[in-house]
This record gives sequence, C-alpha cells and structure tokens, in this order.
Amino acid sequence: MRAEIENKVAEIEKSLELLAQRMDYETAPHRLEEFNAMTENPDLWNDPDKAQKLMRDRQALMDKVSTYETIKQDLSDNIELIELGEMEEDKEVIADAEAAISALAVTAAAKELEALLDGEADSNDTFLEINAGAGGTESCDWASMLARMYVRWAESKGYKVELQSEQSGDEAGIKSAAYKISGHNAYGWLKSESGVHRLVRISPYDSAAKRHTSFCSVWVYPVVDDNIEIEVNPADIRIDTYRSSGAGGQHVNTTDSAVRITHHPTGIVVTSSEKSQHQNRDIAMKALKSRLYQLELDRRNADINAAHEAKGDAGWGNQIRSYVLQPYQMVKDLRTGHETSDTKGVLDGDLDAFMAATLAMDVSGKSRAEAQGEE
Repeated sequence: MRAEIENKVAEIEKSLELLAQRMDYETAPHRLEEFNAMTENPDLWNDPDKAQKLMRDRQALMDKVSTYETIKQDLSDNIELIELGEMEEDKEVIADAEAAISALAVTAAAKELEALLDGEADSNDTFLEINAGAGGTESCDWASMLARMYVRWAESKGYKVELQSEQSGDEAGIKSAAYKISGHNAYGWLKSESGVHRLVRISPYDSAAKRHTSFCSVWVYPVVDDNIEIEVNPADIRIDTYRSSGAGGQHVNTTDSAVRITHHPTGIVVTSSEKSQHQNRDIAMKALKSRLYQLELDRRNADINAAHEAKGDAGWGNQIRSYVLQPYQMVKDLRTGHETSDTKGVLDGDLDAFMAATLAMDVSGKSRAEAQGEE
C-alpha cells in the first residue's frame, strides 16, 4: 500500500475514533433499545412535543451509529481489495480501491466536524437575522443577497426555512429580515455566521460604475427547546402592535397584526409580521426567549461573548468575512484565513468549507493562519 493511502487510512481511523467517542459507541446499542422501548409506549403521543423530541433523539443516534459503521465497513472492504489487487497484480482494482479510500477520507473528515457540534444548543433549530448597515441602497441590496445565500444553503441541507419578518429597502433590497431555520444541527452550523459581512463590487446603482463597499450584520441564535426554561417578567417587556402590509404594493393586505416586543433590561427588540396577531405574538415571544438564552450561552463562553461584543456596528473594522467581486473575485474569512475565488458558488449557498474552518478553529483555539505561522 502506498504511503499516501496509508496516511489516508490513518486519517479515517482517527475520525472513526472521534466519532465513536462522541456518541459513546459502546453504550449505543443499549440506548437504542431504551429509545425503542419508549416509542412502543401507547401513552407517548399524549405529549406530542416530548414524543417528537424523543423521536428526533432516537433518529440522531441511529444516524450516528449508521455513519460510523458504514465508514468502518467501507474502509475495511477497500483495504481488503487493495491487498487482493496486490496479490493478483491487478492495478485497476488497486486504483479503484485507493480512489474510494481517498473519497472516504473526505466523508470521514466532514462527519468528524459534524460530530463536534455537541454544544448545549448546537442540535437546535435557529433564528437568523440580517440587517443592512452602512451603505444605503447598496447595503439593502447586499442584505437581500445574503438572505438568498443563507436560504439556498439551508435548502441544500434539507432544512425548513420560514420567513419571520422582513422590511423592504427604500429603493431596492431589504433593510432587515428574520428567518427560522429548522433542522438537525441548524444552529450548530450557522452560529459561526454571526458577525459583519462586507461586500466590495462595482455598484449596479451607480451610473459612474464606481466600486462600492457595503456592510450587513448577521445574527444567529438558537430556538429554545421546550426543556430549557426561560422566564420573562411581564413587567420587563412592552408589546406593540402595528400595521403590516403584505406583498403587492401599498394598501394591499394591510392589517394591525404585526407584533413588536421590547425587552427593557437588555434592549432586545423582536418582531413578527407574517401571520395573525396571536401567532405573531407567540413567534415574537419565542424569539425573545431564544435571544435571552443566547445571552446566557455567551456568558458561559468568554470567546463567543467577546466575538459578539466585537461585532459592533455593521461598518468598517468589525467584519468577519469579505466578499470581493471587483477588481478580482475572492471571499475570505478574516477569522480563519479560509478563502476561495468561487464567489458565485458561495453566494449560491456553498458555505460548508467556511463553517467547517470556523468549527475547527473553535476546537483548536487558533486559526489556520496562526497554525501555519507556527510551522
């Protein structure tokens, strides 16, 4: 076996070891038996929320076991094929098996990163807010581009995307938008996107075709699980209703159903304007509790807290990522040093590499650039 393939095998085995540790593989069969026994309880669905959580936890463990065992079996099968090919001097069999091992190494590394999403709220659904910053119409257009980018990323993962509220720009784009994104590990993946995103391009709104710089802030926080208790003192909040107009122009579908909740101790303001007043009140309260929960998570993690404080206003000096479309094409994350010239792919939702680099940085405690500097 060639040295390069031996290294790939070693990488896969290391990933398998981590996957086994993260899910406690030795006890997994016993825990699955317990889950299966609970699902057969006829009273389970008397509490639908609890039942759904149980089913999600059961499925998550089944997926982890299946992933681990599939990778382990594929590795074993291809090692055997290489040994057989070497014995029979069949270069084609060897080449096919080596290619399969190289591909398996990529899959195993991705699953290893996914296994790192074991924070208290990483598996939760998430809220994502986008707000246009410095740059006027340009930033409103940039906000709509970011919204499209995240919706496409979420849909590529099979996540459910629900628009919670949206405020149109005066001339183009959007001033702000809030989404609820539902799916396993939605918050864990998206939490690395919180910060200011900077766009550099030739403005389509400038007749002189000059280069413009625009900023938008992105804020991601987890949807609070039912088993996480967040108390909100009614005396600490103000609930306002206001007029909300739907798509189709002025005076179309205009109601007083939109709801805004202001939390006085923290200054947090949440809104919902997409459903009935009763539903909007419920959605906004859930969003407020999630924001308060995020504050608590930040207090427990000094690094995350510092990152949110450093985010500041959506303007110069606070950006986490730059998207340059002219005079050259590049997207670069300023925290990890990860970059790509495939700007179209990124704006179409190809964000996994950026998220993975940030996850790896969070685990190692240093950026790729810092690590390279030590070599």
